[in-house]
Amino acid sequence: MRFVALILALLLAGCGGERDERTELVVQRFFGACEAEYGRSTDVAAAQGECGIMTAIINKFEAENPDIRVVENVVFWPGYDQLTAQLASNDTPDLVTMHGSVIADYQARGLLSPIGEDLAAAGIAPDAFTDAARAAVTIDGEIWGMPIDTWAPLWHINTNLFRKAGLMRGDQPILPTSPEELFAQAEQFSARTGKPYFVQGTANEYAGFTRNFYTFVMQQQGDLFVGGRANFRTPEAAEALRLFKQIHDRDMTTKNQDYSAAVSGFLRGDGGVFLVGTWMVGDFEAEAQTTDRALSGGYAVVPYPRLYARDVTFADGHGFVMPTDADRTPKEREAAMRFLKFFAAHEYDWSRTGHLPSLQAVIDSPEWRALPHRGALATLATNAAPLPKEVRRQFPIETIVGQEAAAAISGAKPIPQALADMERRVNAILDQL
Repeated sequence: MRFVALILALLLAGCGGERDERTELVVQRFFGACEAEYGRSTDVAAAQGECGIMTAIINKFEAENPDIRVVENVVFWPGYDQLTAQLASNDTPDLVTMHGSVIADYQARGLLSPIGEDLAAAGIAPDAFTDAARAAVTIDGEIWGMPIDTWAPLWHINTNLFRKAGLMRGDQPILPTSPEELFAQAEQFSARTGKPYFVQGTANEYAGFTRNFYTFVMQQQGDLFVGGRANFRTPEAAEALRLFKQIHDRDMTTKNQDYSAAVSGFLRGDGGVFLVGTWMVGDFEAEAQTTDRALSGGYAVVPYPRLYARDVTFADGHGFVMPTDADRTPKEREAAMRFLKFFAAHEYDWSRTGHLPSLQAVIDSPEWRALPHRGALATLATNAAPLPKEVRRQFPIETIVGQEAAAAISGAKPIPQALADMERRVNAILDQL
């Protein structure tokens, strides 16, 4: 029996194959899964959409770096609950996609490694990034991640309907410069098209309410947070809610649509301006290039117009961070930096998603400027503004702000009560830090 067991053991050992000696690099990301279409693709230039382009870049990196085995871990958006569980169980990825607004939460608890010096050694100095991108990853003068983009809410415009409404000047949409002009244009648009001016996803979708609220408080030069605490009971905050309450009450927007319904509605031509982010630019432009569609030959996209004193739009961004791991070897850290350098070299490809590039050189390049609508979006490099880094817990705060803003805009609460409740609930979170 022992002889038979020995023979079986030798056979099993022989069947095991050679040990993989490559350095393992675990890259954890959101942006969806698309293995069926892009699982083996290394053609980055042919890839489309966030998932496709990200997957192709990772595949190409592994193909061109045969000494590194990339483990791509795709998480359900945004992935922070899973990341927190992994960190607690010492199952730490090497690189993780993270919103700039979330970095401070992990950095404050000692869960991230600073990588500014490593990036500089790889030829990516902090001053290579745009102002908005650099601010997203900088805390106390140190760089805590490599930004890969800046995203912001935008005005996606059906210019076919704008032309029917008499709101085009040549091939450019006429944009309002004050709340009064906005209301006048919306009335004219509805009278001539029979459709609402705005398309919005407002059912169970609080992020849009928050982004609008932040943007128009910022445009009035209001302070959303003072000394690390919410500061919402202000004239500027009340005005931002009044603006969208009037839009709601005067039927200048679609209502009771969730995000998917709003996207479908805009594609059908249900309204003139869809308030949604940079990530939809590529999809809507592709629709505009397709015949017999509501957007065929009739799509434009611009940053939020300045309705008040300051030209600014609330923004956030995506980046790669390195979670702290005492067991990470120098080879694994070097592999991570090699990947980040490779991704930075493909920043133009990533920017085809519609997100604004994080590298100023890409924004200044003729290649990027030649992409559809990018000239109109380039101003976001300087006038996109995130919340201050000292404001932590921004994801749960976003939900609270959106819930209270939605209540005020729908009329479920008076505006002063909604702002008071908003401030109280947000400060309760901040007080627990």
